[in-house]
Amino acid sequence: MSKINVLLSSYNGQQYISELIDSILAQTNVDVDLLVRDDGSKDNTLQILNSYQYKHQLRYYQGENLRPALSFMQLLQDSSAADYYAFADQDDYWKPEKLSAGVTALEQYEDIPALYFTRTQLTDADLNPIAGSDINPYLTFGESLVYEFIPGCTMVFNKHLRDIVNRYKPNYIPMHDVWIYCIALAVGAKIVFDKTSYILYRQHGNNTIGQGQGELHQWKRRFDRLSHLEHSRFRRAEELRKGFYDIMTTENKLLLNEFINGKKGLGNKIKLIADKRFKCADMRTYRLFQLAVLLNIY
Repeated sequence: MSKINVLLSSYNGQQYISELIDSILAQTNVDVDLLVRDDGSKDNTLQILNSYQYKHQLRYYQGENLRPALSFMQLLQDSSAADYYAFADQDDYWKPEKLSAGVTALEQYEDIPALYFTRTQLTDADLNPIAGSDINPYLTFGESLVYEFIPGCTMVFNKHLRDIVNRYKPNYIPMHDVWIYCIALAVGAKIVFDKTSYILYRQHGNNTIGQGQGELHQWKRRFDRLSHLEHSRFRRAEELRKGFYDIMTTENKLLLNEFINGKKGLGNKIKLIADKRFKCADMRTYRLFQLAVLLNIY
């Protein structure tokens, strides 16, 4: 069976983490190696983790509070040798075939970097399914620079991609999943998107990144992004150029340069706004991106 190093970042997760861990340990047709990095919990999370470690069902360690993105990236640096890697969020529940579905989709690409991800099934706090928006991404590099949608908790990727990601430690990273997805597309990795969900994505009010909270909430997130002037897309693009430019495809190098040069003059802005290679599946996100380029705040 293929060995998968599952990487879980925990933080004050006592309410749901046992349910998640049990669902990870119940995965079928794969050899699971579960590594947990606790991000400075103050509740009973460590006691729970210790009980599993005592039974040799996982390994865990505690570090300083880095928050989710950096905590997951540290986990990837600390990960052990395996055929595949996957991220886990402490409050979800995995169906038994979640990991094997990813392995089956990727095993034919064992000689190249490859990444698999799926849709999520939103649930309430008690794991009862609730309605949510479906994603139908274009899976292009240009879209990845504009549209942040990939759920890291559904990702499975191979050692080739893990080694590429680990070669550069960025100074700025908004979220680990978006960052890794951008790298994968930038270097020409094989991307597999599965419309079937194998994860119950629990919404309980304390999610770091929540979904299913209505159209008003989604527009608030878009407005906050537009108004906070973090320039997250531009800064992520700069980090990509610093760390991976030499192994990017020729076409993607040109796209990345055009994206970054959009900050330099009206002509470059118009070129970037008009270039349909940056179009994304969510048209509202795309239109707000075009506005952000015009205002020089992307």
